[in-house]
Amino acid sequence: MIEYLKGKLVFKSPTHVVIETGGVAYYVNISLQTYSKLPDDEACKIYTHLAIKEDAHTLYGFYDETERALFRQLISVSGVGASTARMILSSLNANELQQAITSGNAPLLQSIKGIGAKSAMRIIVDLKDKLKKEDLYSLVTPAGNTTKNEALSALITLGFPRASVEKVVDRIIRDDQNIVIEQLIKIALKSL
Repeated sequence: MIEYLKGKLVFKSPTHVVIETGGVAYYVNISLQTYSKLPDDEACKIYTHLAIKEDAHTLYGFYDETERALFRQLISVSGVGASTARMILSSLNANELQQAITSGNAPLLQSIKGIGAKSAMRIIVDLKDKLKKEDLYSLVTPAGNTTKNEALSALITLGFPRASVEKVVDRIIRDDQNIVIEQLIKIALKSL
């Protein structure tokens, strides 16, 4: 996967950008939120998500990791594709979208082109618990990550429930505060 692109901003439009890095120019689809935040100067960094289908490989770009995390949550909902998720993120910023989903504001979601009543309710039902304020930002790995956070992220990615993982990891760290990440994950896997 391509985590991010950092390079020269060759072209910028409300729907896509072209970024040149290492002699290769990448066509990246973006939301209006990302468009409004990107600088007009040449140097830029954009977080990416590569969508692979039978007939196309499409690169989507985001100004920050929070927007990318929301995009990935949206495309995990049945019936919401990458284009629809990009439309949602173009219509609402991250905080507005999170608020709409957690408060069950279906009419606001329905006001977005391509989102009907069933889709709005499906998004709310599927993502309401996942997008609680503390959970939204835990989807994004912070730059100054601790051993505990890295272990939590790895174990949750493997499919273990967050509550169980937190209890086990906290217990292990309580017993050995100087444990390295590899050992922490191995011991936690045996306990889960």
